[in-house]
Amino acid sequence: MPRFAPTLLLAAALLACRPAPAPYDLVITGGRIVDGSGNPWFQGDVALRGDRIVAITPAGLLATAESRERIDAQGMVVAPGFIDIQSHSWSSLLIADGRVIGKVAQGVTTEILGESTTPAPSNPDIDSLFAGTDLEDSLTLAKVITFRGPRGFGAWLEAMERHGNSVNVGSYLGASTVRAYAMGQAEGIAGPAQLDTMRSVVRNAMLDGAFGISSALIYPPGSYAGTDELIATAQAMAPLGGSYITHIRSEERELLTALDEALRIGREGGVPVVVYHFKASGRVNWPLAGPAIAKLDSARTAGQSVQATMYPYPASGNNLSSCLPDWAHADGKLLENLRDPDRRARVHREMMATGPEAPIYCQHNPPEAYQISGFRKQEWKGFEGRRLNEIAAALKLDWGDAIIDVTLGEENRLGKITFGMSEENVAMMLARPWVVIGSDAGGYDPDTTSSNVHPRSYGTFPRVLGKYARDEHLFSLEEAVRKMTWATARILGLSDRGLLAEGMLADIVIFDPATIGDRATFEAPHQLSAGVRDVFVNGVAVMRNGTHTGATPGRAVRGPGWDGQRATQP
Repeated sequence: MPRFAPTLLLAAALLACRPAPAPYDLVITGGRIVDGSGNPWFQGDVALRGDRIVAITPAGLLATAESRERIDAQGMVVAPGFIDIQSHSWSSLLIADGRVIGKVAQGVTTEILGESTTPAPSNPDIDSLFAGTDLEDSLTLAKVITFRGPRGFGAWLEAMERHGNSVNVGSYLGASTVRAYAMGQAEGIAGPAQLDTMRSVVRNAMLDGAFGISSALIYPPGSYAGTDELIATAQAMAPLGGSYITHIRSEERELLTALDEALRIGREGGVPVVVYHFKASGRVNWPLAGPAIAKLDSARTAGQSVQATMYPYPASGNNLSSCLPDWAHADGKLLENLRDPDRRARVHREMMATGPEAPIYCQHNPPEAYQISGFRKQEWKGFEGRRLNEIAAALKLDWGDAIIDVTLGEENRLGKITFGMSEENVAMMLARPWVVIGSDAGGYDPDTTSSNVHPRSYGTFPRVLGKYARDEHLFSLEEAVRKMTWATARILGLSDRGLLAEGMLADIVIFDPATIGDRATFEAPHQLSAGVRDVFVNGVAVMRNGTHTGATPGRAVRGPGWDGQRATQP
């Protein structure tokens, strides 16, 4: 007998004594596996144990496997849970109902916050950014659980994880937060000491798990930041794997110039660039969509890492006060400025100007292009969801004075939906392979929310799958899923989500490809999408047979610079 035979016999004996593997917790059988990579679908079975995917096989191989629970997915698509790279579920994920039903019903399993402004790290100047907004209660809680200090960003992520949410949550660091932390809401160029403070804020947030820096360069005080300031903060995050994601300085007539600025920040900052909600806004600017696509295609051909996000609607949504000049917002004194007769007259004059050199606020679309929401005053409740021209007529004012009056009366809490894009451009831009999907919206419970919201809160992801993939054949089902999952995970540096593969975390959506679609409309937005049957987050069911389970297994997700991540690396 060979000398090594006893060793082999001993090994065999030990294997024979080893307990059999624990049964699977869940087996999903017979589904059409769309794994998120963009590869063609295949019929298969998926097994989960704990929070991980532990087996993916051809259909039937797990038919008799021992499992605590089984799901028949015949006729259904089994895909990675969708990652919303531009969420605004701030309050829901920190202080309110963390079920975010409207998002879960779309198949969303991870939400990424952070456009422009984050409530952490906090100081009194950061708190003032949210004064008079729906986030004031969040900030009151923030003070209690100490988002103050150099590692306040991490404390915020931990607080959201403790809160109990049905989805995973992470965030970019708001560039407006970086600026306000160092210099409040003042206009002007940052000095050397202020830039040093900004660099420190950025580095600490990256160590806490921020995915990078997020700017919104049309909203004060973020709009006060110059290109050099943004390059300096990008350079601070570059060694920690961050990306620069931006609501660029103009989506109207200066669209191409604004894209040039974003690309410059990426090149000189040494970071990838992502353009939020890629669009050409305002009818007169629609011809710029083609050149904008060509500019980003050209940059990519030249070797620069640049991508974009989109939501699948021809209308955008933001604050009504974005129609007012930037200077009027300085130092947090918007309402004070609007109450002053002379400053009000200047605001009105500038926002109504139509000359070739006039800054663009809201005059590039007719007033009927704006749908206004968020009214609380009893006498104005009838204005909810009405167009600006109707509201102005009811108040017997021109549209500029109407905006000023309702902004004052509602203390700058109003939102607007702007019908300023073309369906043709939306499809053309959405089809680019470097575009991923982000809702630019918060999640709501349709049974408890009545104010008018953009239908993207309820319909973004199913609309891409139904309207654009299935019905209009703009791209394949596999490509649609890739845009919502693995492509987004790669932007964020998430290596264990966004793909159906053995060893990955079990964020999974099961949907009917024949019926999936959006139901929400601009007139009646609070309607859940159709077609999503089951949703799992970290292996736990948060939706079964189209009904939310109430489970809240969501976790905080963090970027590649997180020091806790590095501490666990071999």
